[in-house]
Amino acid sequence: MRYLESLNERQKEAVLTTEGPLLVLAGAGSGKTKTITHRIVHLIHKGVAPHNILAVTFTNKAAKEMRERALTLIKEYPPSERALLDSIPVITTFHSFGVRLLREFHEAAGLRRHFTIFDRADSVRAIKAAIEKAGYNPKEFEPRRVLSIISRAKGDALSRGDFADEARTYPEKVAVTVWAHYEEKLREDHALDFDDLLLKTLRLLESNQTVRDVLQNRFRYIHIDEYQDTNKVQYALARILSGKYQNLCVVGDIDQSIYSWRGADIKNVLQFEKHFPKTKVILLEENYRSTKTIVEASNKVIAKNQNRVEKTVFTNNQEGEKITVFGAFSGGDEADYIAREAAKIIENGASPSEVAVLFRTNFQSRALEEAFLNQDIPYQVLGVKFFERKEVKDVLSYLRLSLNPGSSADLARVINSPVRGIGKVTVLKILSGQRDELKGTTLGKVEAFDQMIMDIADEARTKKLSETLRFIITRTGLEMTLKKGGTDEDLERLENLRELVSLSTRYDEMGPEEGVEALLEDAALQSDQDEIKEKEEKNAVLLMTVHAAKGLEFPYVFVSGLEEGLFPHERLDDGGIDQEEERRLFYVALTRAGRKLWLTYANSRMIFGSTRVNLPSSFLSDIDAELVEHEGSGRAGGKAARPAGLLDDWDDFENIIEI
Repeated sequence: MRYLESLNERQKEAVLTTEGPLLVLAGAGSGKTKTITHRIVHLIHKGVAPHNILAVTFTNKAAKEMRERALTLIKEYPPSERALLDSIPVITTFHSFGVRLLREFHEAAGLRRHFTIFDRADSVRAIKAAIEKAGYNPKEFEPRRVLSIISRAKGDALSRGDFADEARTYPEKVAVTVWAHYEEKLREDHALDFDDLLLKTLRLLESNQTVRDVLQNRFRYIHIDEYQDTNKVQYALARILSGKYQNLCVVGDIDQSIYSWRGADIKNVLQFEKHFPKTKVILLEENYRSTKTIVEASNKVIAKNQNRVEKTVFTNNQEGEKITVFGAFSGGDEADYIAREAAKIIENGASPSEVAVLFRTNFQSRALEEAFLNQDIPYQVLGVKFFERKEVKDVLSYLRLSLNPGSSADLARVINSPVRGIGKVTVLKILSGQRDELKGTTLGKVEAFDQMIMDIADEARTKKLSETLRFIITRTGLEMTLKKGGTDEDLERLENLRELVSLSTRYDEMGPEEGVEALLEDAALQSDQDEIKEKEEKNAVLLMTVHAAKGLEFPYVFVSGLEEGLFPHERLDDGGIDQEEERRLFYVALTRAGRKLWLTYANSRMIFGSTRVNLPSSFLSDIDAELVEHEGSGRAGGKAARPAGLLDDWDDFENIIEI
């Protein structure tokens, strides 16, 4: 079994433990993806049919990487019986898995096969309309906040009725009422939102014995990556799917649990042995990514947390450079320093894509972007998603509407885009089922639109996806309109549409409708990390939040904004700081770095139009002084202010608070 030779003893133990529940607690950089993929290969060598193996993770990027690595290993180490390779393992994300099952068993779930998936923007618009329909003011009850309450309830596997029984606060009671109108909108559009993709799947498995038996027999060996990030619905899905054979392998790290604000339940890891008796626990503690200095610093930081399973990550890598701590006078000063240091790294031969700048909140990116522009360094800010561009969403709406004519949201979006002379009153009549009141030229325009949608549907059902998209761009008049506009913005939008067609060719090998479903699913379930395009990876520094950086690694990492109230972050809604989760987030930030790490803070920073005087983050004092070196501008090149724990005598405090 040559595929086992590259594994360390703990990894090998996890790979060879194939029967029964298995909990793998994997430290940062310990090769968990390698362990999962080798375990999949080992199962196939044991004689398990590939289609009986399921692996689930959280992002498309992680699933793609895992799938490619597993298939490469299977080709490199094929089993002796070739017949075993008549299928491939199912390696996907939780939400894509839900979509897959709901389409396959759509009749049992009471859905159309071509149901629409509401992305976040679609849901926010629908919630806003639901708030108004419920008689509330969207300015008083912010739609994103109401959606968050409903989303959290769905993630906790609660129905609207269950949540109504538990609602205590006024905003929660408002959310109960709004939820009813929101569900009505989803039904009208034959649509599901992100949370429904998992909750509806769970309800299907709970209520339908036939479907449950089929899936339990199909997926006899189940792997779940990043198990510390699962919520109650995802835990329940894992428990039901593994209910018959109990061959459930979960891989996670309590120290990297950073998503409690969106429903992740750390107890899913802490109580795994209680939920699944006879569990075997294996610790992966060897870090292959970072230097000894970075590993030691991150161990010191996370050791302060109480709510964790004790483990000590180690590495056989080199000692490495000390961690640089930089104290800046202002946020702009900090950004300039980071850009200058990044320029030096690149001048010394590193690729820009080997550099990442992490921050706690999105507003910090503005000063950083300005500094990188001034230094003429290529950069990419994660979060500006390709599929959220207006022209791209228009084409996808045409595509959805052609196969799901009941989608009123898509109809309202594209019926007059580009302009066709169909007014708002006419659109309202169509949406309210009053088509019979349309007369003359207005009726003619609407009938022409209907015919165009039917033409698109014919293409979508019979042609390759890329051909269908070319047809939409031409047939709808989008191409002609953008060409006639002639502005730089119009031409950029046209280029984006051409990029969409190019991207769609990867789905051309699928059947026509299958390709449409796959594209629409990927577009709706896109994450920030999916925006890291290969062509940009090669020549751009990445700027992103620490949350967005989860699962990524870079040789050179800057962690900025390390100030009390910013990181650790003081939540505006309740005025509190979850110290343990914030420390886990800091641990994640530290462990993204391989060779060299910078930690920066500003003595003063402009936040919401006001200058705020800052104390350095308390997390800096958790790092031993011998692991760091100090730089700082202070004021006009003066001595840097340094946090307690990094100096024997913190005698610069007056300089910190003086502006």
